[in-house]
Amino acid sequence: MIRKLAMFTLIVILMAMHVEASEIPVNHVKATIVKQSVEMGIDPALALSIAKTESQFNHGSKSSCGAVGVFQLMPSTARKMGLNPYCLHDNIKAGLTYYKMLYKMLGSTELALAAYHTGPAYVLKHKQPAPCSKAYVSRIMSEYYHLKAHTDPAIKAHNANQKAIQAKKQTVSKQVVHHQQHAVQQSVQKTTQTVQQKSVTPNKPVHNVIHDIDNIKTDTAMLTPIQQEQIDEIIEVNL
Repeated sequence: MIRKLAMFTLIVILMAMHVEASEIPVNHVKATIVKQSVEMGIDPALALSIAKTESQFNHGSKSSCGAVGVFQLMPSTARKMGLNPYCLHDNIKAGLTYYKMLYKMLGSTELALAAYHTGPAYVLKHKQPAPCSKAYVSRIMSEYYHLKAHTDPAIKAHNANQKAIQAKKQTVSKQVVHHQQHAVQQSVQKTTQTVQQKSVTPNKPVHNVIHDIDNIKTDTAMLTPIQQEQIDEIIEVNL
């Protein structure tokens, strides 16, 4: 009885996971694929082409042989990588990792795709796709060339987001530079004022004035050698 109850509970959980996976919006699936492929150094157009051919971006998809998810991985393959094939993020990462491994092994996109489809044994032995893989490879490559000519909205959105991030970084960088320049100007002004005070109070020892100037330099961060020379020149001329 307990065993039957445990089995029933497991079936319910798996069914719930399947329904949840099937309901993941295609746009979210595509965006996740693009983000991870770029991070892994894989052309996002190719990554999308593989996923479309494998599952039509349906994470709830399951093949007759037991392959699951967007990239139709065998659960054992994903688990060897320490990844959960039923998790969207992990499924995509495992699929891309597997493709990348095959590409490094075989040195060709077409051969790597063929090996992804049937396993690497035949391709390694014959140095060509298995007959049953030729149509599969052709479908992916056709979709890939289509996406290179007509960029997918998910890729456009990712590129636009990256440009926005880069623009924000440049803005922050300019603000930092402006702050540093302002700090340097203040340092020069303080140095000039300190030197002028020496001329007003001639009895003040020179080493005390230089000590004051050194304190100004210490308080002002990121002085370049040229800026240091500018301050030193003021000291040399006026002391």
